Amino acid sequence: MATESEQYNSMIMAEFRANEGRVGGPWTGYPIILIHHVGARSGIERVIPLGCFPQSDGTYVIVASNGGSPTHPDWYHNLKANPVITVEFGEETFTVLAQELHDPTRATLWPSLVADAPQLANFQNSVSRRIPVIMLTRQPSSFPQKSP
Repeated sequence: MATESEQYNSMIMAEFRANEGRVGGPWTGYPIILIHHVGARSGIERVIPLGCFPQSDGTYVIVASNGGSPTHPDWYHNLKANPVITVEFGEETFTVLAQELHDPTRATLWPSLVADAPQLANFQNSVSRRIPVIMLTRQPSSFPQKSP
């Protein structure tokens, strides 16, 4: 039986795919990306919707805030182990390389992320861990495809 979180994610993904990557409710106006990540231990592919920050250079940024939890989300560990993943953004599906940003790049980018999503500052202030920021860079061999 699916957990409440899995049911919620399934509803978001169905809405995303039915509406050219747009989602309503609390996600109205926020860019969403679906990441297909492979379990570091299980080897099983999973898909999860995440808020993202499209960058002017064509990259995408995701933040491993885990809703302000004291631990990193599972997908973060999976991306560290298997950084070449498939994503869906809008109507496209393509391959990206996921790389964690470190200072000074992270420090330079963080204020603009907080400006776009102020809750990130609250999340960071509520935990002792440093919330990871991940850059998703489209791979040259990845030709856009229509999402399923």
